[in-house]
Amino acid sequence: MIALSLAEIAAITGGDLRVVGDDTAETAVGGVVDTDSRKMTPGGIFVAKPGAQTDGHRFVGAAVENGAALALVEHVVDVAVSQIIVADAVGALAALARAVVARVRAKGDLKIVGITGSNGKTTTKNLLARILQDEGETVAPIDSYNNEVGAPITMLRVTDDTRFLVCEFGAAAPGAIAHLAGLVEPDVAVILMVGLAHAGGFGGIETTAKAKAELIDASRPGGIAVLNSDDPRVWAMREAAEAHSMTVVGFGQGESAEVRASDVLVAADGTRARITVDGETHPLHLKVLGAHHISNALAAIAASRALGVSIEHAIARIETIEVAERWRMQPMGNDSVRIINDAYNASPDSMAAALRTLAQITGPDERTVAVLGAMSELGESAGEEHDRIGLLAVRLNIRRIVVVGPEARRLYLSAVGEGSWDSEAVHLPDQDAAFEYLRTELRDGDRVLVKSSNSVGLRHLGDRLGELFS
Repeated sequence: MIALSLAEIAAITGGDLRVVGDDTAETAVGGVVDTDSRKMTPGGIFVAKPGAQTDGHRFVGAAVENGAALALVEHVVDVAVSQIIVADAVGALAALARAVVARVRAKGDLKIVGITGSNGKTTTKNLLARILQDEGETVAPIDSYNNEVGAPITMLRVTDDTRFLVCEFGAAAPGAIAHLAGLVEPDVAVILMVGLAHAGGFGGIETTAKAKAELIDASRPGGIAVLNSDDPRVWAMREAAEAHSMTVVGFGQGESAEVRASDVLVAADGTRARITVDGETHPLHLKVLGAHHISNALAAIAASRALGVSIEHAIARIETIEVAERWRMQPMGNDSVRIINDAYNASPDSMAAALRTLAQITGPDERTVAVLGAMSELGESAGEEHDRIGLLAVRLNIRRIVVVGPEARRLYLSAVGEGSWDSEAVHLPDQDAAFEYLRTELRDGDRVLVKSSNSVGLRHLGDRLGELFS
């Protein structure tokens, strides 16, 4: 974070400053800002966030031991560190992020990109950050820092030298994206897709679409909206973007896309396509597995083009990426037994895309094995969507369907009902049982997908399998 005095931070957050030791109101701080005491470095600011499981105020002392020079707290803590007492620590974090980004933007040439969508946010963020980092200092979220805490923490990493800030916006409820994006008013708004991910918390897909569209109104008027022209719900947002005086750029595989992909081919060594922009066609070899990631690549290319990066440079840079993110279509194992660990998250769309990728990259003499857990936050659609995935797995001729956990039992029953029986489909109670089954079941020539929602935790099972066959 840029350096600010204690008095300035107190004014920004509306808090009561209590200084200790040699500190005064004019003492400047400007290091790491975080809610995790373990991430503190000398001069950092620790935000004591109350939580359902634990209270950040208990860790102020640990944060100070790691170098924190200031604590944002909701009540005074008996620790020898200057403190600013605020009514709401998370709200104070957001206010500080808004003010810091505004100051950096006013001083220099900072450009801000906001990314949202039901799937693909983190991959797109990583692809875009890779493109932009060769143009100048780029700040982008670590992992999936896209909520009310993670997004402001990312924003606060900007410095006076930062040229690009890439923000990822998730939505726990309607209004969340409007709030987070409103902190920085992006110059470029990227909307990837509207799907059933988290639909249970929104009351349906149409409400989800309205939530994603909040990014348009929160962006800077006169900016650029990068929209998925293949998704009717996203493409319909172009009217709102135009009403907001934004230039609309479409990406996709249809004729309406300005940044368009064709001849998509998925293989074990990645995904190939031809990218057409302004009548010129360029080959792309994305090492990240899956045809669905071509859409993410198009979004990143379109956003970088809006920021002045040439298509040739954008493509060359994303072709250097081996893995989009840990636990996202992450290749593991060895040449004999290949593991694809894609269990960081799962929605009906991403689950279907991963299964299709598994089928596409498996040769005629190889065997497909899908290790599947539950998809969370689907609300009333959960049963029907698990049924559909079970049917799809059978229709793709997945040879072994290993379903893990009680929440995913309906997926197993659907697969059996569609004809995957006689040990082709099995249901196991937990990860340990699944690991014991797979360590003896897997054989040379197997291509294994591990996929579930993050809360199920099958990513750890994927790691264990990767180590077993490394």
